[in-house]
Amino acid sequence: MAIVKMKKLQLMVVRQQKDELLRDLTILGCVEVTDPDAFFEDEEAASCLHHESGNLVEARSDQTRLVNGLKLLDKYAPVKSKLLSSHPEVTEADFLDDAALQEELAAAKALEELEAQVRRLSGEESKLRAAIEALRPWTALELPLETAGTARTVILLGMLPAAADLQEARKALEDAAPESELFEVSADKEQHYVVLVCLKEAQTEALAALRTFGYAFSNVGGMTGTAKENIDACTAEIASITKQRVAVEAEIAAYGTHRDAFKLSIDRMTVKIARAEAEDCLVGTDRVVCMRGWLTAPEEEKLAQTLAKYDCSWELQDPVEDEYPDVPVKLKNNKVTEALNMVTNMYSLPAYGTVDPNPLMTPFFVLFYGIMMADMGYGLLMVIAALVALKVMRPKRGTKYFCKLLLECGISTFVLGIVTGGFFGNAIPTLANMFTGHDVPLGILSKPLLDPLTQTTTILVGAMALGFIQLVTGMVVSFVEKAKAGNLADGIFEEGIWWVIFIGLALFLLKIGNIGGVPVVLCIGGLMLLYGSGRHAKGFGKVTAVFGEIYNGLTGWFGDILSYSRLMALMLAGSVIAQVFNTLAAMPSQGGVTVVSILVFLVIFLVGHALNFGLNLLGCFVHDLRLQCLEFFGKFYVDGGKPFRPLEINTKYVDVENHDF
Repeated sequence: MAIVKMKKLQLMVVRQQKDELLRDLTILGCVEVTDPDAFFEDEEAASCLHHESGNLVEARSDQTRLVNGLKLLDKYAPVKSKLLSSHPEVTEADFLDDAALQEELAAAKALEELEAQVRRLSGEESKLRAAIEALRPWTALELPLETAGTARTVILLGMLPAAADLQEARKALEDAAPESELFEVSADKEQHYVVLVCLKEAQTEALAALRTFGYAFSNVGGMTGTAKENIDACTAEIASITKQRVAVEAEIAAYGTHRDAFKLSIDRMTVKIARAEAEDCLVGTDRVVCMRGWLTAPEEEKLAQTLAKYDCSWELQDPVEDEYPDVPVKLKNNKVTEALNMVTNMYSLPAYGTVDPNPLMTPFFVLFYGIMMADMGYGLLMVIAALVALKVMRPKRGTKYFCKLLLECGISTFVLGIVTGGFFGNAIPTLANMFTGHDVPLGILSKPLLDPLTQTTTILVGAMALGFIQLVTGMVVSFVEKAKAGNLADGIFEEGIWWVIFIGLALFLLKIGNIGGVPVVLCIGGLMLLYGSGRHAKGFGKVTAVFGEIYNGLTGWFGDILSYSRLMALMLAGSVIAQVFNTLAAMPSQGGVTVVSILVFLVIFLVGHALNFGLNLLGCFVHDLRLQCLEFFGKFYVDGGKPFRPLEINTKYVDVENHDF
C-alpha cells in the first residue's frame, strides 16, 4: 500500500532482436520507455546514434481504418448491445496474431471501397433528384427544352420573382419589344416560371425590360426533350442507382460477421501503436539499439528472466532525489484501498518519494459518504448495482475502481442507514400509517439511534469531531515525513505546536494540569508558537510572522473544521427530501387506500426517490471529494506525480487471459 519503487533502466540489444524484445516487454507490462535525449548529451555518442522509426503514422492510419470499418458495420448492420456484458476473452497468442490482423485490415479496406461506392451512388442520386426538382415547374411545357427558337424568333425559359406583377412585366415588354410575348408555365411561392418569345433583333431590348422585374434564365439548360420526358428518365435512373446502392449496402452488411474481429483488431492496433511510440523513443547504430526507461522494482527478476534469452547489455539504477520529478508513479494498494485510485487520479498523483494517500483516505472517504447518504434503501441499491456490475461486466481499471468504490460506499450507507433508521426515508412507517390509519411502532425505523431531524446538533458536533480527527491524521503524516527527511525541527514547530495547543485546550477545559489557575500546557504551546513562527524571520519580521501564524492558524483550523459541517447538511437534506416525497405519495390515501391512490403512491415514490438518490449519489461524492482534496490533502499531500505508462497490453473491447488491466 504505497508508491511502487522504480528503477532506471538502460539497455542495448542487437538490432535483429529489437522487434522480438519490444513484443516481450509488451507482454511483461512493467517497463516504460522514455525519451532518448540523454543519449545525445555525449557528443561522441551522438555522432554515431540515430533515432529509430516505428512507422507510427502507418499504425495510426491502420487503426483509423479499422475504427471506420466498425462504424460502417454499426451503421449498415447494427446490433443491439447488452446493457451489462463482459468483454470476450482471448488468449495471448491469438491477440498477438499478426496474420489475423492483416486479414481484418484487408476487410476494412474492402469496406472503405464499398463505402466509397455508396457515397458515389448517393451523390449521383442527389444530382438526379435536384434535376427533377429543377424540371418539375416546367412539366406542363410540351415544348422540348432544347428548342432555341425559329429562323427569326428566340425562345427563352426564365423566372420572375413571385412578387413581380406579370401584367406590368408584359406591358413593359410590349413597350420595349412590341412583337414579343411572355407566357407563364407555372408558379410557386418563390417564382413565376415563364417562356419569352421575341424577335432575334429585339432580344436585347426584351431582356432589358424584363430584368427590371428580376428576370433570370432557368437552370434547365443543356437538356433535350420535354421536361416530363427528362423527369421520367431521371426517375428511372434513380431507381437503377437505388438498386445498385442497396446491393452495395447489403454487401457491407454482409461483413457484419467481422464486427468482433474488428474490435479485437482495434485493440491489437492500440498495442501496436504503443510499440511504435516506444520504438520512436529508441536510438541506435547499424548493429545495436539503445533504450532508456523505468522499471517497477518488484518486477526486476521477471525482467532479468526475459532478457536472459537476448544478446543484450543492461543495467538498473535507483533514481537519485534530483531525478524524482521525472520518475513515473504507480500506486499499489490492496483490494479495499485500490478503489480510491479513481479519486487520486482525478486530483493528481502523489510525487515520487512521497506518501500514497489511498490507505489513509479510504476509511474517511467511505465513512463520510455513508454519513451523508445514510439510508438503508439507497445503500442496498448501491451494493446490488456494484455487485452485478463486478460480476457481469468484469470491469478493468477505472471502471473497476468505480464499481468497488460504489460497493464500499454502499455498505457504509447501509450501515449508517441502520443508525439513522432510514429506509428510503421514512417509507416503512409511512406505508404502515397509510394502511392502518395510525403510527405503528417499528423499532429502529420509528425510533432510530440518531435522528437527523431532531438531533441535528449532535450530528454537527460529531461531523466536526471527525473532521478534526482527519486533519490531525494528516498532520501526523506530515510530521513523520519531515522527521524521515531529517527536518524534525520543522515537524515540531509546524505540526507539533498545534498538538500541544490542542492538548492544552483540552486540559484547560477539563481543569487538569493547572498550576495556580494557569494552564501550563497551553502556555507552553503558546510560547512554542511565538518562537516557531518567527524562527526563520529577522528583525521586525519576527513580530509580523507571529501575528500571521496566529491569524492563519486560527482561521485556517476554524474554516477547515467548519467545512465538515457539510456531512450533517447533506444527511439532513437527503433525509428531509425523502420524507417529503413519501408524504406527498401518501396524501391521496388519506381518505382511504384505493387502487388509484396506490398507483399514485408508486409513481410519486419511484420518481421522487430516483431524483433524490441521483442527486445524493453525485452530491455526496463531490462534497466527499472536496473534503479529501482540499482539507485533508492540504496537510501532507505532495502532488505532481507523472503516471507510469508502461509498454503493455491495453485493451478496450477484449480481455487477454492472464492480464489484469
